[in-house]
Amino acid sequence: MATAVPVERDAVAQAFPGGGTQVRLPGALLWRTAAGCDLLAAGVGPALAGASTATALTAAALGNAPYDLVVSAGIGGGFAPDAPVGSLVVADAVTVADLGAATADGFLPVTELGFGTVTHTPPPSLVRVAAQATGARAGTVLTVSTVTGTAARAAELRARHPRALAEGMEGFGVAEAAGAHGLPVLEIRAISNPVGPRDRAAWRIGDALAALTEAFGKLAPALESWNPHDDQ
Repeated sequence: MATAVPVERDAVAQAFPGGGTQVRLPGALLWRTAAGCDLLAAGVGPALAGASTATALTAAALGNAPYDLVVSAGIGGGFAPDAPVGSLVVADAVTVADLGAATADGFLPVTELGFGTVTHTPPPSLVRVAAQATGARAGTVLTVSTVTGTAARAAELRARHPRALAEGMEGFGVAEAAGAHGLPVLEIRAISNPVGPRDRAAWRIGDALAALTEAFGKLAPALESWNPHDDQ
């Protein structure tokens, strides 16, 4: 199974110290590993992550070597108490939290404006396989363009998305690119900090990257055994 994995650059370095074979794409850098998956440093934010992923997927399709699955992996904030620092979360819904309009009555998602989408749903069997292999908890992972930095904002997000376990900045962009190519997508996050008041002293990026690296070791063989027809 050929798999595209948009990940954060530090996670690539820790999970694959040799770096693999580098493939330069327009505006993106891809690592081709001996493990049978390609790793893409997708960049920060949904726009760059989506553009980078779309570039990699299009290049693969034009080269007659299309991917079968896209995995978005990285670190993120966790909603207490359900996703503590150091834990893993796998998305059963990849939802963009701030795409829409602010009104006097509150936030309206873009779907209520009559267009677009706000959620991509990974195959349930794929979520189960990933959760069982890594010990991750399954729930909604929010994509935001601005990291949450106040308790009020965290409460607002949780009120609108009661199943939210984590927030990141890339998953929805990656899912949009995968969806455009008709590919299933999975998002996994290692929690580096609580969602809420911005406190850099409370961040545990090293611990989160270590957890993500360990998860990759368990996830790869599990993905090889996943059968996409299980959901049909």
